[in-house]
Amino acid sequence: MLAEFTGLSALEELAARVQRAEFPVVDHWTEVGVWFREWASRPNLRKELRSYIDGLTPQQATWVIAHSRETTTHFAWCLRDETDEPFTFWLHEYKPLSDWRTGYADSVHNHRYHFCTTILSGAYLHERFDARLGVGGRTVVGTELTNRTQCTEGTTGTLLAHEFHRIPRAADGTMTFLVKSRAVTPWSLSYDPDTGTSHRHVPVEDRLEDLTNQL
Repeated sequence: MLAEFTGLSALEELAARVQRAEFPVVDHWTEVGVWFREWASRPNLRKELRSYIDGLTPQQATWVIAHSRETTTHFAWCLRDETDEPFTFWLHEYKPLSDWRTGYADSVHNHRYHFCTTILSGAYLHERFDARLGVGGRTVVGTELTNRTQCTEGTTGTLLAHEFHRIPRAADGTMTFLVKSRAVTPWSLSYDPDTGTSHRHVPVEDRLEDLTNQL
């Protein structure tokens, strides 16, 4: 990282670098990926993140718990989410493969946001796909596998909101750190290649108007 950020904690350093970008980061996320790859190469990143979590006050720990969630394949721990910042920080703790449930996370899917990630421990199989979308981009009508990579500890990667991927399996003990952009699309899509079933996912927090219209 640049010398101006030395002396900051790992998370503060990354936040400062993204905050002080001279352009809208959501429109230049591949550049964020370059910064992130350099930042994630620090030799003690996992130790620094552990120290950060160990140092949370009871109030901060309560905030983290309230903003985190469980998915079908992992626990997504929210470490930073400030409304005036164009990014959020997350720690993903993958469940043992025997505890995975079929769902969004292990389908072929995209996201409403861009993100960068690094594997802190363990490993996973990562697949990328080309997707053919239906009218209005509201469904997936077919996918084609374009890349399959066994990713190990220290691997970093960037995924843009329009790109489709899947993690079909992860080693026990796998943990990843992610920096996500704010949402760039109103929904995401998932697709089951075996059944040809497509789903559109709209976050519940964006459905309040729909709820009132249904009452």
